[in-house]
Amino acid sequence: MNKAGFSGKPQNSSNDLGDDIPVAVRDTPDATPKIWLPSRIVLIGGVTGFVLLALISGFLFFVTAPKKTADFQPSLTSSAPTPTTESGNSVDTILGHLTYPEAPESELVTISANKGIRMRKAAARKFEEMVTAARSAGVILVPISGFRSVKDQEQLFFGLGAQRNQTPAERAALSAPPGHSEHHTGYAVDIGDGAIPATNLQTNFDNTKAYRWLQANAARFSFEMSFPKDNLQGVSYEPWHWRFVGDRDSLEMFYKARNLKPAKMAQ
Repeated sequence: MNKAGFSGKPQNSSNDLGDDIPVAVRDTPDATPKIWLPSRIVLIGGVTGFVLLALISGFLFFVTAPKKTADFQPSLTSSAPTPTTESGNSVDTILGHLTYPEAPESELVTISANKGIRMRKAAARKFEEMVTAARSAGVILVPISGFRSVKDQEQLFFGLGAQRNQTPAERAALSAPPGHSEHHTGYAVDIGDGAIPATNLQTNFDNTKAYRWLQANAARFSFEMSFPKDNLQGVSYEPWHWRFVGDRDSLEMFYKARNLKPAKMAQ
């Protein structure tokens, strides 16, 4: 998902056209007086005409001579554009998935009674509050998967993809490549309905009571669905995949450099 040339400066050429202008050579009139007046007049007129002609020719040459400028030098600087988002920031994506860092071990804690599933402290606290609130409404929210390391994601992406005979592009529609999963952050969690486990990690999870409760209440606990239908990243619809966006770090991690606009509220 989050998605060289040679560079050089053109060499300037000299533009001193003064050296290219021919110098007019003036004839010096003969100091010896001429006997015949008409001859002197013809001689003087001839010399003057020659000088004027030379000056005019030099001026025309100066005006019409081609200028030698650096504009004719080929540029060696690459003009290939750098991949960017609409906001101008560079993006590192693979098959529609953005890159995410691993949460530090010191920030991870287990959630609910499931010892094998961990989330960041802030996200875990809000998730447990959400589970408690749902249970009071007769809904059983069950965590299925939380934090996953890059190594865990490699097996999930490449290992399971090979078992199912899926190309990387096909696999990416269902699972993020390693290094590009929201689960690396410790803020994402896959949720199931404890009353209907057969819907775990299935699109028909959106028919369950748990999903309907999440749709109506998850925002109160700073959780949102990551991949709704027709999402901009092109990832398959995952009604079970939710992420925490309740503090500055999580908000920046999921929304920075995406150029997303505020959603319109219903009137």
